[in-house]
Amino acid sequence: MKTNLSIIPIAFILLFTGCDPGIKPDNKVVDNKVTKDPLPSWNNTNNKQMILDFVAKVTDSSGKDFVPEKDRIAVFDNDGTLWCEQPLYFEFVYSFNVMKDIIPKHPELLKKPEIKALAEGDKMTFLKSGEKGLLEVFALSHTMQDIDKFRETAKNWLDTATHEKFKKKYVELTYKPMVELLEYLRANDFTTYIVSGGSSMFIRNFSDEAYGIPSGQVIGSMLKAEFVQKDSTFQIKLLPDVFHIDDNVGKPVGIYQFIGKKPILAFGNSDGDLQMLQWTTTAYSV
Repeated sequence: MKTNLSIIPIAFILLFTGCDPGIKPDNKVVDNKVTKDPLPSWNNTNNKQMILDFVAKVTDSSGKDFVPEKDRIAVFDNDGTLWCEQPLYFEFVYSFNVMKDIIPKHPELLKKPEIKALAEGDKMTFLKSGEKGLLEVFALSHTMQDIDKFRETAKNWLDTATHEKFKKKYVELTYKPMVELLEYLRANDFTTYIVSGGSSMFIRNFSDEAYGIPSGQVIGSMLKAEFVQKDSTFQIKLLPDVFHIDDNVGKPVGIYQFIGKKPILAFGNSDGDLQMLQWTTTAYSV
């Protein structure tokens, strides 16, 4: 793992070049005793030590920098920070897969040139539609199924689909240094959250398995929803309209709206995480 730029000790922007380097644990001998390195896969010793020192300070109840457990909030971007994001965000790969089943049932969608190109496997033409086409496929794949069906198809895809290059399930393509960091922070009574531009409803299907982060600690982009009655049952129906985009300025806003307090640690890998890092490193005004 390479660390491209450290902002200050409590906010990092990271650059990864691989998925799982498979580095062996680095145990050290201190005073004739073997001590286990909590972050054995971290190659950047300066930033590694910065994190260890920071955690030591905020967990020392006798020190001036002590932070109570309830305020030890750490937030992490997902795509490119906790798992791979190339050659395309994995949630979009899922959406393309789901559209193969949706389009035949809704031939009217073929009137849209970008959807027609996608159905014909013409990726180049589809990608020329840019963000508009991607967001349209995202909305269709997420809302033309009820929430139970979405959960079923997402879990099935995560359980079976494999990455073209790595030949592994997508949930296996996590960054080992970051998984170690999550475990280390929780061992020191931090609460860890995902704050992602991906959708909450997708990430919640694997966050616990992949990272040990419960679904209730996932903040992501969200579609509008409504409470509806269908026959004698009551359900939540998703709508193809945006409720919250959890990217750029949306990240600190989402943290405030859903957590209610500022984190003391933040990690990201792109300019979409910048405002989250800026807010984390800005002191509260008095």
